[in-house]
Amino acid sequence: MAALRLTDLFAISWLDRTLEPALQAALDAKAKPPGALGRIEELALTLSLIQRGLRPAVERPVLLVFAGDHGLTRSGVAAFPSGVTVAMVDTLLAGKASANAFARVVGAEVRVIDAGVAADLSDRAGLVQAKIAWGTADALVEPAMTPAQTEAALLGGAQVADQAIANGADLIALGEMGIGNSASAALLMHRLASTPLEDCVGQGAGHSPEGMARKRAVLAQAAARSNATAPFEVLTQFGGYEIAMMAGAMLAAARAGVPVLVDGFIGTAAALLAVRLAPAARDYCLFAHASAEAGHRLMLEALNARPLLVLDMRLGEGTGALLAVPLVQAACALLSEVAELSDVLEAAG
Repeated sequence: MAALRLTDLFAISWLDRTLEPALQAALDAKAKPPGALGRIEELALTLSLIQRGLRPAVERPVLLVFAGDHGLTRSGVAAFPSGVTVAMVDTLLAGKASANAFARVVGAEVRVIDAGVAADLSDRAGLVQAKIAWGTADALVEPAMTPAQTEAALLGGAQVADQAIANGADLIALGEMGIGNSASAALLMHRLASTPLEDCVGQGAGHSPEGMARKRAVLAQAAARSNATAPFEVLTQFGGYEIAMMAGAMLAAARAGVPVLVDGFIGTAAALLAVRLAPAARDYCLFAHASAEAGHRLMLEALNARPLLVLDMRLGEGTGALLAVPLVQAACALLSEVAELSDVLEAAG
């Protein structure tokens, strides 16, 4: 089998909208007033278009949690040391993180991937080994990644998603773990959504007022270092490995015709990157929730995205994506399990 190339990831088909009238008619024929189930009906229509049929199904949801460290943490953009990334990877592998608890509730499998953690994790049982490097470089003073590393991270994420799909995943939910990644995501949003940097910078894992002032100052200096606007170059300049792998996974899932549940601020930055690299990928993205992180709603607007949930969450790990899984499954059930209105009326005489 030929090796996957970056250009392969961009070969994504737009959804066939010619199917929409028949699908809408099928929804309207169900035992309910047309449109009475609101956003769930919209979701059912989207899932039917993605799966190209009148009976969409999501039975094997898989959460892919990509972990990586950021050189920007050395410049003081994070409230916690990068060692917390390792500790949380271990917590996820032990099944004791919030994402694990939520995944058990909704029946999703969790896979944890080392995209670029700044530690040797080669002895961790159950961890998917895909490390590009021991954390990115410090984007304050130099590009976070080399172009070769950027390409490797995008392809690495795609390969993880392709394997999950080959193993039966019919819904890919994406999560991340990485101290400092809200800083990287803010820089990506700034350039890829053409949004003023001050509107992109939020609390991340938590900051004092002094910490927020430091984060804003560091990110302003980092942004001034490079005027990159092309998506691949923006990613190379500002990182990180886990964000790049999430974007690669989204592109791979879209290429395979599998829906993707996008999580919060970091995940949406990865989605923004994926869509800027391959616009047709937008058709396959389902946006789980509106994060409490500053800038997330603006980034959703840049993607013309309406989140399914608003829960004031800002944890990451894919927690918001997991909580949206039952809504996706309910939308599938609407088309596959609900009676036809004509049958109900006939039975009523």
